[in-house]
Amino acid sequence: MASVLWLQGGACSGNTMSFLNAEEPSVVDLIVDFGMDLLWHPSLGLELGTNAQKIFWDCARGEQPLDIFVFEGTVMEGPNGSGRFDMFADRPMKDWVNDLAAQAGVVVAIGDCACWGGIPATEPNPTGSTGLQFQKRTKGGFLGSNFRSKMGLPVINIPGCPAHPDWITQIIVALASGRAGDISLDELHRPQTFFKSFTQTGCTRVQFFEYKQSTMTFGEGTRTGCLFYEFGCRGPMTHSPCNRILWNRQSSKTRAGMPCTGCTEPEFPFFDLAPGTVFKTQKVSGIVPKEVPEGNDHLTYMAHAMAARVASPQWAKEDMFVV
Repeated sequence: MASVLWLQGGACSGNTMSFLNAEEPSVVDLIVDFGMDLLWHPSLGLELGTNAQKIFWDCARGEQPLDIFVFEGTVMEGPNGSGRFDMFADRPMKDWVNDLAAQAGVVVAIGDCACWGGIPATEPNPTGSTGLQFQKRTKGGFLGSNFRSKMGLPVINIPGCPAHPDWITQIIVALASGRAGDISLDELHRPQTFFKSFTQTGCTRVQFFEYKQSTMTFGEGTRTGCLFYEFGCRGPMTHSPCNRILWNRQSSKTRAGMPCTGCTEPEFPFFDLAPGTVFKTQKVSGIVPKEVPEGNDHLTYMAHAMAARVASPQWAKEDMFVV
């Protein structure tokens, strides 16, 4: 039975809410069918006060085996490195993270904030927020680039704002089942089983992307054009399975007529864009997106775009704006 301790730093609880809505497997399945021993969780832990603190101290001192340490939210190092912006159980949360990570078999960061700082780490970052092993795309973070858990693994990152519930529970099942060594990670420590393909994979609008046909209205159905060219959809540049593992088994942002915001990438939210252009594609030469899909350069992409528009069938041009 794998023991799991889940703590929450600087966060909105979004990943906890996502976790509690998991279906394949559910939280109940994790405990009943997969033998997870949930030592404590902010929403599920029964112990309070000194009883809860005893669990934390037992884990931190190595008196209670800790197989999986899950952390949600940023580690706040401010003010002045004291960590007192985030106090928990009579200590700065950063001190708990430091001690627990050192004792854990595996450390898992859930959500953008824990993975690479997320919204709280956006400049000027007054709280001194950082991710566990990354600060945005720069490796390091709170635990440092050389950190390895007792099993010899770096922090396993499950990003998203929030992360999909089934990404969370399926990775925890794999870890609790002793299959940590089978989880292949990318350069950002994300499990490749979920984060190797792009959000565009499985998108019902992909044919319009190929023919460079755009929609001009939010919320339109699946046969009204691509959201990449006018609304800044980041699906072609974002690693996630959102169009393969649907949210609520029903939909995704692009299926609902909303552009992908790229929330599984370290740069999210993209506040470097000009004011008012978060949902507006940045253009080069007036027609080519400033950021093109991985593996393309602007000149090649421009030639491809022009050829694709010429070759597009009539059905793709009906009732939509052509870029």
